[in-house]
Amino acid sequence: MRAYVVGGAVRDELLGLPVQDHDWVVVGATPEQMVAQGFRPVGKDFPVFLHPETQEEYALARTERKTAPGYHGFVFHTSPDVKLEDDLIRRDLTINAMARAEDGSIVDPYGGRQDLEHRIFRHVSDAFAEDPVRILRLARFAARFPEFRVAESTNVLMRTMVEEGEVDALVPERVWQELSRGLMEQKPSRMFDVLRDCGALARILPELDVLWGVPQPPLHHPEVDTGVHMMLVIDYAAQQRLELPVRFAALMHDLGKGATPVDTWPKHHGHEGMGPPLITALSKRLRVPTDCRDLAVMTAREHGNVSRALELRPNTIVTLFERCDAFRKPERFAQMLLASECDARGRGHETHEMRYRDYPQGPYLLRALAAARGVNAGEIAGRYAENKEKIPEAIHAARVSAVKAALNDVRD
Repeated sequence: MRAYVVGGAVRDELLGLPVQDHDWVVVGATPEQMVAQGFRPVGKDFPVFLHPETQEEYALARTERKTAPGYHGFVFHTSPDVKLEDDLIRRDLTINAMARAEDGSIVDPYGGRQDLEHRIFRHVSDAFAEDPVRILRLARFAARFPEFRVAESTNVLMRTMVEEGEVDALVPERVWQELSRGLMEQKPSRMFDVLRDCGALARILPELDVLWGVPQPPLHHPEVDTGVHMMLVIDYAAQQRLELPVRFAALMHDLGKGATPVDTWPKHHGHEGMGPPLITALSKRLRVPTDCRDLAVMTAREHGNVSRALELRPNTIVTLFERCDAFRKPERFAQMLLASECDARGRGHETHEMRYRDYPQGPYLLRALAAARGVNAGEIAGRYAENKEKIPEAIHAARVSAVKAALNDVRD
């Protein structure tokens, strides 16, 4: 019985990165022997055990056989005679198919160390094609390690998988799981580059995929292409270390530009109204969490108004707050302002001066919101106890007055 650290822990250790968790593979053991040594069984599909002290996962070396389309269509085989090399060959990428023995030596039967040095994502074997989730995982790794490139042979294999419909068999929850993790990585745009290159983005997020090639006015968008703009926006959100709902909103904010009439391009009048239904449908399809969906819908609808905040009248600003439910959910409104700022910064190249201009709209609207929330709505309602239908109008008017006073102080 021998135990090896495998996968990401070995990869990250060789890259000089901090290792958070260790996954172990055990060769030459049976489930009964593992239990006898105090390990606790937790695996559903194949034997996985928790170490009695460290609680790290130990899996018995296994092989697998594809029996049906999609992520779940596998039969696993474990026995004491399964070799470490047999286990490693079923893994996705060569850089994830290395193991470290208990004496510290590296077991690398498939060239992972060389691919690590050359910064290449390469599939271990043709078994890669049996699991469409591996396309998503590779794309996510590209967002984490943006300096890596995909081997041409691997890209060809992924294209074939897309063409043969393997990606269409992905379950929505797993798609969202991988996309959301990729959005939280160092450079999310690399994930979408990989998915576009193999054709998977058109199957998974067709609403986003159509944005490449959609032009925008160069005066406001030096990068012109809407897809390129979206990538600049999401990478800026990542650079600011913003949370997932804000990053998803940044990714979705201009989805409506793919639905505007072609004969009006590069202008996109009304795209703010076209985006929310697309985002709602996409979120339902991928089972996107409610907080991410609602913030994305709000940002798509309102980011144009936020960009014009300094020109809006106090009455219009209060109406914006009401429409966004900002009095009950001020934190979400602040998140929407962050996503809108990402939109403003994601213009041109990363060194373009538009990324570094002042963005007064956020503080301006937050000051206005603080003033409006300072209005005592309960006290106003008490004054209209005999005429309740006038309460909303009176509260609105008081909030407009408070916003006007607060913003006049700023302008003065």
